[in-house]
Amino acid sequence: MTASVDNAQPNTDVSATLGSVIDDVIRPQAAVVDREGAFPRQGVDALAAAGLLGLASSTEVGGGGHGMRAVADVIERLAAECGSTAMVVLMHYAATAVIEAHGPREVREAIASGGHLTTLAFSEYGSRSHFWSPTGTATATDDGAVRLDARKSWVTSAGEANSYVWSSLPLSHGAGPMTLWLVPADSAGLSVTGDFDGLGLRGNGSRPMTADGLRVPSAAMMAADGAGLDTALGAVLPWFLVLNAAFCLGLADSAVAEAGRHLTRTTLAHTGAALRDAPVTRRDFARLMIRTDALRAFLGDTLTALETGRDDAMLRVLQVKALAGETVAEVTDGAMQLCGGSAFRKELGLERRFRDSRAARVMAPTTDALHDFVGRVATGLPLLDEANR
Repeated sequence: MTASVDNAQPNTDVSATLGSVIDDVIRPQAAVVDREGAFPRQGVDALAAAGLLGLASSTEVGGGGHGMRAVADVIERLAAECGSTAMVVLMHYAATAVIEAHGPREVREAIASGGHLTTLAFSEYGSRSHFWSPTGTATATDDGAVRLDARKSWVTSAGEANSYVWSSLPLSHGAGPMTLWLVPADSAGLSVTGDFDGLGLRGNGSRPMTADGLRVPSAAMMAADGAGLDTALGAVLPWFLVLNAAFCLGLADSAVAEAGRHLTRTTLAHTGAALRDAPVTRRDFARLMIRTDALRAFLGDTLTALETGRDDAMLRVLQVKALAGETVAEVTDGAMQLCGGSAFRKELGLERRFRDSRAARVMAPTTDALHDFVGRVATGLPLLDEANR
């Protein structure tokens, strides 16, 4: 399992630039994005203009050259304000990881410049959250092109991205379990085939897509035929899982902060006491804070494990999303309970964070699948059975 990482603190220029985009665009639009289920185009464009979509791209192609730690900080801060925007950018960075490793230079340069939004297209109706077992096909055509046919069940930024890192069965039987392709958004035969009206992350544009006779050149293949699973596990999965943990941390931390403000500012008219003056309330708040801080520490250790090439790096990467998904669900639920009826109103933003947090448990690989992966790795078994490779 490999990943580009850096061990420096987030660059102050990046931090300041991100803060300006959040203050000017993302935070003011967050409630509208959620209420209307609208793709956060204004926020994504602002991030692109600020150079933040190219943050993880190599300096060789004009990108920021930053590693996973700096990128995780961006996702955490975005998630604290708008979960939908954070998920769009998260998927962009995860797809960028494989394009940086195997994609064409012109696309890498476009991503680095902020002019290209990309995403992953792995999950399918046939195999659901088992992204490692695609059912969509790739077929060589007589003129040397490749035909792709598939029904993708959930594609973040569907119809909004400029390209899709697309999985299929291999061209050649027995070559391996999966092949990856870079599919341009304007490809004939590619269509969005449904809408998204979800509980949370309502603006992330996660919709089904269909490839029906979609044709790409053979050069659109990324890595070797059949090597897609190894690429997904080695290049994509570390970014995806760690950034998901950062996403969960941002939601949890912002929920704790909002609950703290509410407990401090809200008083009981008949006693004059603030909600924080009750020992039981303080205890429950402390528990949420400790859970969130523990996740932050674990995420930091995971990044350190990757940066230093520790033997347990793979295990930490698998653990961190499982821990994060359960933590953010418990913390946002606890914050809702602490703030009572006020939390059910839109003003605090807690109910939005509560809804957005539910996605982490069911987003592939799900928490249940990750627990199995962790158990397999910890007991010396391969991550997947040979039948799935």
